[in-house]
Amino acid sequence: MATETTISRPAPFVEDLGKDLAQQAVALTGVPVVSGGIGSLSQMSGETAAGYKGRQDAARAFDVRKQNLAGLAPQIAGQDALQQQAQTLAQQGVGSYQPFLQGAQAATGPQAFQQFMSPYQSQVMDASLAEFDRNSQIQQQRISESAIANNAFGGSREGVAQAEYMRGSDMNRAQLQAGMLQEGFQNAQAAAQQQFNNQRGLAQLVPGLQGTDISRLGSLGALNQAQTQAGLDATREANRAAAFQPQEQLQNYGNLVTGIMGGMQGSGTATTNVPNPTPLQTALGTGTTLAGIYSALNKGNITQI
Repeated sequence: MATETTISRPAPFVEDLGKDLAQQAVALTGVPVVSGGIGSLSQMSGETAAGYKGRQDAARAFDVRKQNLAGLAPQIAGQDALQQQAQTLAQQGVGSYQPFLQGAQAATGPQAFQQFMSPYQSQVMDASLAEFDRNSQIQQQRISESAIANNAFGGSREGVAQAEYMRGSDMNRAQLQAGMLQEGFQNAQAAAQQQFNNQRGLAQLVPGLQGTDISRLGSLGALNQAQTQAGLDATREANRAAAFQPQEQLQNYGNLVTGIMGGMQGSGTATTNVPNPTPLQTALGTGTTLAGIYSALNKGNITQI
């Protein structure tokens, strides 16, 4: 039995593309991937000189690619004017309530009522007592005049009347003075108590204000953090693009070659087993061949006659 082998191959230029792609792919696997320039490298402990040189060469190529891709690097939008204004206002407002809190705190304590006493209280008391004393003298004068009219001036009856009046007058004067002092104290105490309540309200309000500050600063911090993260992401993306540009170019090249080869006839080897002829087939074939030769010779002879 005979064996027949058929080999089909693509066009020569397609074979050249495939070989070139394979060579580049193999060569690229030996190139280390770096994500920084030459200035970011230092030889590691245990690293061979050849390995370090390979990384240095890759880093130089990275710098070149990064410079070439500078126009395609991602850009970061900065804060607009409204964001900057909001941040400035928020920072100015943090702790703005502190002076009011300190002023309210100064109005507390055992002697807090003193600052709420009327500055005119002593003048009011002096004027009220002076008027009381004047009226008392007038009344004493009337008692004397009555005693004179009744021919009792300088007598015991006048003395008793004057003494009784002075006792009651002095008591009334003391009550008047005590009442004014008590009223002033009560008013000041009420004002101090009100201020204390205000202070207590501020004490309850402070945590809320602090929470507002924390939330406000947290929001601004999150905004700044997002801005910084955007910068880091942009830098990382630019480094990634520069680091893996050879692989991406080779992948695009491979896709192009694959597309071209996909439109060509596939290559390969086909083997076909052809059976050997039987004796009868050989005899028939020989007979047919001899008959053909004989016929040709006879035709030639007839032509010669």
